[in-house]
Amino acid sequence: MGGGEAILLGLVQGLTEFLPVSSSAHIRIISELIGGRDAGAAFTAVIQLGTESAVLLYFRRDIVRIVSAWWRALRGDRGTDWRSRAGMPEGARADHDALMAWFIVIGSLPIVILGVLFQHSIENVLRNLWITVLTLVGFALLLGWADRVGRKERPLDTLTPRHAVQFGFWQALALIPGVSRSGGTITGGLLMGYTREAAARYSFLLAIPAVFGSGLYELVTNLDGFGHAGVPGLGLTLVATIVAFVVGYLVIIVFLKIVSTYSYRPFVLYRIGLAAVVVLLLVTGALDPSVPVTP
Repeated sequence: MGGGEAILLGLVQGLTEFLPVSSSAHIRIISELIGGRDAGAAFTAVIQLGTESAVLLYFRRDIVRIVSAWWRALRGDRGTDWRSRAGMPEGARADHDALMAWFIVIGSLPIVILGVLFQHSIENVLRNLWITVLTLVGFALLLGWADRVGRKERPLDTLTPRHAVQFGFWQALALIPGVSRSGGTITGGLLMGYTREAAARYSFLLAIPAVFGSGLYELVTNLDGFGHAGVPGLGLTLVATIVAFVVGYLVIIVFLKIVSTYSYRPFVLYRIGLAAVVVLLLVTGALDPSVPVTP
């Protein structure tokens, strides 16, 4: 892989990470088309650090406010009992920012647990492109149905612990390429009655611990593997990550402006169209559905 290919993959990552179209599926497909093989789960996880850094920048004020409120609650500023430390002091108004911090923590548990338990399958079997085709189509139909039947009434400040965990399981489905992290959580949010904007904003915040944890883990554990066995080197990975950061930041701005106004129908049609293209490439031999199995 050369510099041009790295820039292209960074561009693709930035364009698709926050849209419900599955960035991992796009990276899996395009890396093989331009390089002759899958760039790998480690490369995909690391360049996602770029797009999540864009989330940190865009939501920096929200994040500072949430972390500050969480720390004040943990410190016991509003009481030393467990309810006060959780942001729900007895007889007083709940601190929604402190609660949001806890909701992000508990919502992150499903993807962490399932990611560890099924790491080998995620990095090998589940990257088969026939599985990607099925998830692209299946979750396109599910997203379209959720957008049509969801009440879209609940704002984000009505989030509950039970719903936070449910959001987390929807996010965990994105461990399978083709599902989409934002697509999964937004679909789940719509089915639980949240507005499009509320589901999208929580999706972005919920992804921060999971993506940074996964990216840093893959970076540390596969440090010697970059530049070998078809995996791009660290320099090219850094280039792709920077491009993903810049493009991803711009996509966040645009996506949050349109998400409360327009339906997800264009994304549904796009996912189905992409699946059809992948099927065509698979049956003609332009793409290899399988990936080299890693130990």
